[in-house]
Amino acid sequence: MPVRTLIARIWSTLLAASFLTMAPPALATFSIVARDSVTGDIGVAVQSHYFAVGPIVPWAEPGVGAVATQSLVEVSYGPKGLQMMRDGRSAKQALQELLAQDQYRDVRQVAMIDADGGVAVHTGGKCIPDAGDRAGAQYSVQANLMASKAVWPAMARAYEVTKGDLAARLLAALDAGQRAGGDIRGQQSAAIVIVRGKRSARPWADRVLDLRVEDHSKPIEELRRLVTLWRAYKHVDEGDAFITEGKLEEAMSSYQAASRLAPTNMEIVFWQAAALWKLGREKEAAPLFRKVFAKERKWVDLVPRLVPAGLLADDPAAIKRIQGFAPPERSKRGKR
Repeated sequence: MPVRTLIARIWSTLLAASFLTMAPPALATFSIVARDSVTGDIGVAVQSHYFAVGPIVPWAEPGVGAVATQSLVEVSYGPKGLQMMRDGRSAKQALQELLAQDQYRDVRQVAMIDADGGVAVHTGGKCIPDAGDRAGAQYSVQANLMASKAVWPAMARAYEVTKGDLAARLLAALDAGQRAGGDIRGQQSAAIVIVRGKRSARPWADRVLDLRVEDHSKPIEELRRLVTLWRAYKHVDEGDAFITEGKLEEAMSSYQAASRLAPTNMEIVFWQAAALWKLGREKEAAPLFRKVFAKERKWVDLVPRLVPAGLLADDPAAIKRIQGFAPPERSKRGKR
C-alpha cells in the first residue's frame, strides 16, 4: 500500500474517532422548550432512552432562556447558547451563529427560546429518522430516532390544549410524545427544568423546578410523580413560613393542601398534626399522629424537640400524651 494512501486512511480514522469523542451518545430524544406567556417562566422537558439525560440535553437560565441540545449531541450548545442570549442575542441569532461554527450541524438537533419567547429550532438533515420539529407560539418541540413521525406533532397539540401551569403543560407534551410512539428503543430517563423569566435578587428562588429521573422503566410517569411531590412540598414550605410568622391557621391550610397531594408522605402528615395540636385541635391531630407513629416510629422522638422552637407548647404532660399515640414497641428479643 502506498505510504500516501496509508497516511490518508490513518488521518481519516483519527478524524472519525475525534468526532465520536466529541459527541456524547445521547442520541434519541424528544423534548420541548417553552415560555409561559402569563408568568414569563421558561422551561425545558425531555425524555430519552439513555442514562441520565438531565445533565446533557436541558439548559435554562433565569431571565435569559432555555436550550435543548440533542441527536448526535454537542453539549456546548447549551451553555454557549445561554451565554449568547445573556449577551443580548435572540434565540434565532444565537442558534444561527452556533450552527455556522459547527461542521457537524447536519447531525445536530437544537432548540432555543429566549426570555421574550422568541424560538429557534434546527433539525439536521442527517439526524436519525424519524426526526423532526415543530415551532409554535413561544414553544418548540423536537424529536429524533422516533418510532413514528407523529411524535412531535402530538407533543405540539398537547402543549397547546393543556390547561394549567408550565410544568403541567410540559409534562403533557412528554406524555403525548410517548403515546405517539416515543423513542424507538423505549424509555429510560427524563428531566424537567423551569426558571423565572426575570432574574431577581433571590437567585435561589429563580430556579423554580429542576427534577431528573436517571434510570426508570417509565421515566415520564416517575417524573410526573416527582412534580406532584414538588407541588406538595411547596405547600409545606408555605406552611413552615406561616409557622415562623405565627400564622397557625394559614400554616394548617398549607399542610392540608400538601397532605392531599402526598397522603402517604409521613413528614407532611406529621407537620399537619403538629400545627393542629398547636391550634388546640387535638381531636383532629390525634389520628394523624397515630398514623405517622405507626408507620415511622422515629417521629415519636422528634416531638419534644419542637418545644424549644416554639412549635409545641412547653407542656410535658401534653408531649407525653402525643407520644402515647405511638403503638407499643415490639420486643427486640428473638427466640432462642
